[in-house]
Amino acid sequence: MTTKSADKARRKFKFERGMGRIVMNPVVAALDRLGIRSSLVVELETVGRKSGEPRRVPLAGRVEGNDLWVISQHGRRAGWAYNIAANPNVRVRVDNEWRTGTATFEPDDDVRARGRSFGGRGRLAQSATALTMRAMESDPISVRIALVS
Repeated sequence: MTTKSADKARRKFKFERGMGRIVMNPVVAALDRLGIRSSLVVELETVGRKSGEPRRVPLAGRVEGNDLWVISQHGRRAGWAYNIAANPNVRVRVDNEWRTGTATFEPDDDVRARGRSFGGRGRLAQSATALTMRAMESDPISVRIALVS
């Protein structure tokens, strides 16, 4: 027997995953093809755990030194997170440059603070980004990608 909160969480996860797959990711990809890019958006390429084919997904991310930080809003249940668990070697496109790296889940990282850091300059931008991420998440976890220099 499932609880109401578990049912609500499952419905939210399915809704948010569908929004990402059907609306958000295609819109970001279409804008990218038109040459319209946000400095907040990075493109992550993983290797499909079943197909072995490259899989790309746009994500909010931020480079700090030799690390790129992203947040898996659905934790380890996100498709790209499953791929990272199977093979942590990834490629990322940051500012139109592809780089290789190794991804690791960072469960001890403060995901709320990390989300606020993605918003750019100013309290309003940081708050808006953090609120959007919070609305779209179900079980967030930070992911650090150690970039190869």
